[in-house]
Amino acid sequence: MFLVSYFLQLNVETRSWDVITLSQRAAEALPQNPWSAFWLILSGLVGLVLFLTILALVLIYVERKIAAHFQCRLGPMRVGWHGVLQTIADVCKLLFKEDIVPEHADKFLHLLGPILALLASILMLGIVPYSPMVQLFDLNVGVVFLVAVSGFGVLGMLIGGWSSNNKWSLLGAMRAGAQIVSYEISVILATLVVVAFSGSLKLSDIVLSQADGWWIWRGHIVAVVAFLLFLISSTAELNRVPFDLAEGESELTAGYHTEYSGIRFAFFFLAEFLNLFVVAAIAATFFLGGWMPFHIAGFENFNAVMDIIPSGVWFSVKSMLLIFLLMWFRWTFPRLRVDQLMRLEWKVLLPIGFLNVLAASILILFGYYFFPMA
Repeated sequence: MFLVSYFLQLNVETRSWDVITLSQRAAEALPQNPWSAFWLILSGLVGLVLFLTILALVLIYVERKIAAHFQCRLGPMRVGWHGVLQTIADVCKLLFKEDIVPEHADKFLHLLGPILALLASILMLGIVPYSPMVQLFDLNVGVVFLVAVSGFGVLGMLIGGWSSNNKWSLLGAMRAGAQIVSYEISVILATLVVVAFSGSLKLSDIVLSQADGWWIWRGHIVAVVAFLLFLISSTAELNRVPFDLAEGESELTAGYHTEYSGIRFAFFFLAEFLNLFVVAAIAATFFLGGWMPFHIAGFENFNAVMDIIPSGVWFSVKSMLLIFLLMWFRWTFPRLRVDQLMRLEWKVLLPIGFLNVLAASILILFGYYFFPMA
């Protein structure tokens, strides 16, 4: 699949967005110069690997410091200035730590579990539009792709827990499967609202549909409800507090990854923090305009000032604020019981999600949302 990169051309008079995909140019140039397409793809893959590595290191350090300040302590301080090298030291420890596999475990599936969990995160990050000039690939059914690929994550947890031949791991895997499959429905209902407003399943089109205002406020209260629904359900899919029953240390001794150590545990650990960024990035793309600056239809001077800020900065700030919010959840709320967790989804969030989709359909039918696109 060709590397896709967007080159933004803004027509100031009509304020229309002309987007040209690099994949089209690469396809045209491939018969004459195949090496250019090859190096383009290779550079994109290398850039993605470097980005994921740096991102995971930064998020782990940031969460440790946020947790420390919430609990009135300092956090890691010994390795490097203010502990900035502590995460690197932990990575080195995991890389050189002995990889222990239980004697009666399924060796192949025990390895496949963490690989699938990490693969799901990488595939979802590959389709997110980070800026008009940075996106690995784009699809006409991008939303469907995200929903389908996200299932790899729970599949990795189920395989990892079952293959470990440990009752605590199996219970954690079963909890993770029931929890993620249940809350996935509410996530889909929340995204359907934005898909209906934008009229497209393509992520780049969803971003461009917010040129005159982000859906979080253009869609009235319906979009706000969808955003809150997405945020709560995605937190449950991340297996983070208050929905961390699959990893409940107090009752399951770490849950589905109890029997993992070394590099295999690092894969699960890395996937958890990458998924944190995935959720924030998708929420920013669907509800907060993605890389799109803050625009208000009719206020051309204000919009021109907002265009001065680079699109990558807009996307980064939105994503980091959402990540901070999710970390805030973790160090604030207590863990729910299993019955409370399932009741919240099936008796509260799911009915709200269906009613919200119905309300969004009515708004779109009568054109009652703010600033319809020209």
